Amino acid sequence: MGSRVPITLDHVLSPPGLEDSPAPGAPGARRGGDPGRRARRLENEGLPGRATCLREAPVPVPHLGTPGPIWLDNVYCTGGEATLAACSSNGWGVTDCKHSEDVGVVCSEKRIPGFKFDNSLVNNIENMNIQVEDIRIRAILSAFRKRTPVTEGYVEVKEGKTWKQICDKHWTAKNSRVVCGMFGFPGEKTYNTKVYKMFAARKKQRYWPYSMDCTGTEAHISSCKLGPQVSLDPVKNVTCENGLPAVVSCVPGQVFSPDGPSRFRKAYKPEQPLVRLRGGANVGEGRVEVLKNGEWGTVCDDKWDLVSASVVCRELGFGSAKEAITGSRLGQGIGPIHLNEIECTGNEKSIIDCKFNAESQGCNHEEDAAVRCNIPAMGFQKKLRLNGGRNPYEGRVEVLVERNGSLVWGMVCGENWGIVEAMVVCRQLGLGFASNAFQETWYWHGNINANKVVMSGVKCSGTELSLAHCRHDGEDVACPEGGVRYGAGVACSETAPDLVLNAEIVQQSTYLEDRPMFMLQCAMEENCLSASAAQTNPTTGYRRLLRFSSQIHNNGQSDFRPKNGRHAWIWHDCHRHYHSMEVFTHYDLLNLNGTKVAEGHKASFCLEDTECEGDIQKSYECANFGEQGITMGCWDMYRHDIDCQWVDITDVPPGDYLFQVVINPNYEVAESDYTNNVMKCRTRYDGHRIWMYNCHIGGSFSEETEKKFEHFSGLINNQVSRR
Repeated sequence: MGSRVPITLDHVLSPPGLEDSPAPGAPGARRGGDPGRRARRLENEGLPGRATCLREAPVPVPHLGTPGPIWLDNVYCTGGEATLAACSSNGWGVTDCKHSEDVGVVCSEKRIPGFKFDNSLVNNIENMNIQVEDIRIRAILSAFRKRTPVTEGYVEVKEGKTWKQICDKHWTAKNSRVVCGMFGFPGEKTYNTKVYKMFAARKKQRYWPYSMDCTGTEAHISSCKLGPQVSLDPVKNVTCENGLPAVVSCVPGQVFSPDGPSRFRKAYKPEQPLVRLRGGANVGEGRVEVLKNGEWGTVCDDKWDLVSASVVCRELGFGSAKEAITGSRLGQGIGPIHLNEIECTGNEKSIIDCKFNAESQGCNHEEDAAVRCNIPAMGFQKKLRLNGGRNPYEGRVEVLVERNGSLVWGMVCGENWGIVEAMVVCRQLGLGFASNAFQETWYWHGNINANKVVMSGVKCSGTELSLAHCRHDGEDVACPEGGVRYGAGVACSETAPDLVLNAEIVQQSTYLEDRPMFMLQCAMEENCLSASAAQTNPTTGYRRLLRFSSQIHNNGQSDFRPKNGRHAWIWHDCHRHYHSMEVFTHYDLLNLNGTKVAEGHKASFCLEDTECEGDIQKSYECANFGEQGITMGCWDMYRHDIDCQWVDITDVPPGDYLFQVVINPNYEVAESDYTNNVMKCRTRYDGHRIWMYNCHIGGSFSEETEKKFEHFSGLINNQVSRR
């Protein structure tokens, strides 16, 4: 084990019960915040809000400070101390720190090599929660050993590097429910006990000396209480007299059922009946949205906990919740906030069956609740890898395929490889979102034994669990460019932007303008007019333009940046600006059967921060060849009077239409949620005036409500303006 680097802390916490006369040697600090999160505020056991601070932290820890005393300052640890209280410091309560210096930590998911887990004393305490190194379901019957995921087998816990069975004398269905939930299964069922009696008789078992006492609502066995001790024989060996090893038989959700019709092709249904997850990088995680009165809305994070989050996860066919996420950490939603102060018992079938407050006063989308659910181990990560990158989040994509009866690693053809395919790869590997998709990877030296292209023609919808479930050429590999140079590659990121158009602004700002052709020469060069404009008299003719303003918000967790850097931007002399993306938005006028009758496009000649929320600072400005982008929490405003901010409807006859705006239509830049990139409005044009009504973001309403929009006859007056 390598040497530990000493750390210097500004202040840490008081031990419980020692607020008046604190002294070292008491129980250590705990991590505050939502359960399961790795980056947290440090708080003392039983004293939430006793914050810590790090004077020489390499990075700031925003939004972690809380009211209350600051107990320790200038803490110096060598790394060998058992608790923070054992480290040297100024003394309890002696500090000149303020809460803007509160410290945070990021813990590794893996224990330090050589770490010895000894819980023999801990588990002897009556009425205490269970603490074990690990737990697993070990398939015993051959039918389940060959099946993925493993749904049935012995429940075994790891203690002192040894796997032990649990005696079933005190085992209940509630215990099974908790164990199944931990492994990604929403429910449990009965099993054939006779078969397991035969297997148990063949081999002597090694039993854990305790039983479990779960209520069935826990998200993890560590929240369950210890049950009665198992009997000991005269030689102090643990026995399970007249009992057997505990067995669970779990019921997988529809997505993960090996016999299901989907065959794992869909990561989730586009819309669930009453609840859905949005904005998550991986399967089984996302912002919680519920359907109420035909409209999707979010959930406020007040009182949001693992019990309520587990109800959502099970409702969607996953296991219990791994994490109840607060503070819109998976992006902000749009529309109403339907539920607040949710309190579930854990036995509900749906989140709407829980006790909640329908009033959302005091809540905003900065408090949107999210979940990260336990999902079954499908083994997909073992069939894909990244090689040659500068870090584990990037590299050439290499897949494991079967050829001539053997499993071989090889490359994926980079032809037509895009961000959607890269998204599937990053999800399959558990690396978050895709930030880039590369069609050439000659600069990354992958595994020399995987230099042959074994997969080509890959086309994904974006919801697949595995790259192998995308459409591809199978064994008939065809890669025109060929060679090691043109292997597909990806770069993954834990966060992504999320662009959403303000539909209300579009509806309020729409009007018609008859603009003379002599004022549209630049627009002609930019291809912002319909084809018939070429035959329009340049001196006396005019074009009828449907004009509107676009306010595009970044509700995601990272900045939206153009695909190309400044070195690749194209200068347009007419408008005297650079284009950073060939097409940023599509503006279309459709008839009611979805056929385009007029279209426009908006090249992103300037992506910048027009305004930002709260104290967020602008980062992007187009002036002086500045960097382009949209900071998270900011928006870019394309005013109605800007060139090309229109649809040319000169040739459109009067009638009823659908007006549609699509942001980032070619998926050139990765986003956490593409489903909210489309905005639609009902439009009525009588040849002189235009009415725009019922503008809304795609996916904001139920399918039934969406159909009603097409037959709504409401009108909003908008007059034609002439110049």
